[in-house]
Amino acid sequence: MTIKIDGVDKRIGLALSGGGFRAAGFHLGVMRELQRRGILPKLDLISCVSGGSIAGATLAAHWANPAAALDTLENYLRTKSIAVASFIGGVLDPFESRLEKLADSYDRDLFAGKTLAALSNGPRIYLLSTNLATGNMFFFVAGGGKPEEMGEHELGTVKAPNFPICRAVAASSAFPPVFPPLRLDPDVFAPGAAVEYVTLTDGGVYDNLGANPLFRDRNALDFALVSDAGKPFDIEDRPTEWGTIVLKEAIGITMEQIRGLQFKRLELTILAKQKPKGLWFSIDSQEGEAQPGDAAFASAVGTNLKKLSDAEMTVLTRHSAALLAHRIETYAPELKRAK
Repeated sequence: MTIKIDGVDKRIGLALSGGGFRAAGFHLGVMRELQRRGILPKLDLISCVSGGSIAGATLAAHWANPAAALDTLENYLRTKSIAVASFIGGVLDPFESRLEKLADSYDRDLFAGKTLAALSNGPRIYLLSTNLATGNMFFFVAGGGKPEEMGEHELGTVKAPNFPICRAVAASSAFPPVFPPLRLDPDVFAPGAAVEYVTLTDGGVYDNLGANPLFRDRNALDFALVSDAGKPFDIEDRPTEWGTIVLKEAIGITMEQIRGLQFKRLELTILAKQKPKGLWFSIDSQEGEAQPGDAAFASAVGTNLKKLSDAEMTVLTRHSAALLAHRIETYAPELKRAK
């Protein structure tokens, strides 16, 4: 899928960061703004992590009607809270893990049993997780008229048309230590036999922006839009000493370091006048906010998997749409001529 700018075909990729339901709501505003500009149905690639995978996979699974897909996503984020139910259910049920409960909830409310093969008619979409066996980014990828696959660069990839979308999204959003990783045995992912089996956790542990696929040579993008709704790291005046909280904060620090490196990568690509041309914006940005205080309010919304209030949804979608519009107007006005 391409757009035309001054008669020349151009390819656009969109990265949707992690950040729970807050991220999904933020990305909803981005997708609505892209739809308003006529760009959404012409996206060539979508790369998703964690909360971004909820948003991106919902759009791709209902690609024949993007407007209805976005309405479905909004209704879901306004009415569903799954973190507590998934956690408690997994503890009490010895036959099903918390992660499986999470996957089941996604399937019931968003994907209705669809597998990666159901994404074939949409743009190329990456649902990203982190392989704890190798430390690499592990991807589920479909769409774009190419085969459905899962795997990573070191162990390799396998065809995966029948892999459930809900399990891919659950693996991408399995934030530790709340949710256990998704285990793939060799009968599901044969290359995993090299390490006995693989376990997949939240993609944000490796790259919470989901930007890596935007730079792959095989994807050959002209523009890279990066929507960052991840939690800006807060300075703690009373640092913790407790075990699980220390782990949580350590993961947050790691994500913040990776986030900074990815933004520097985008900046250096622009300075070197290389492709893709990057446009990025973070939830805490005041540059381009629609109303004073939107950045602060949006950044204060929790990054869990609890339903969003009317006020939270209004500000998140308004803020992200305004930031995207500002970046296009300021740094890529040629996109206004896209057809």
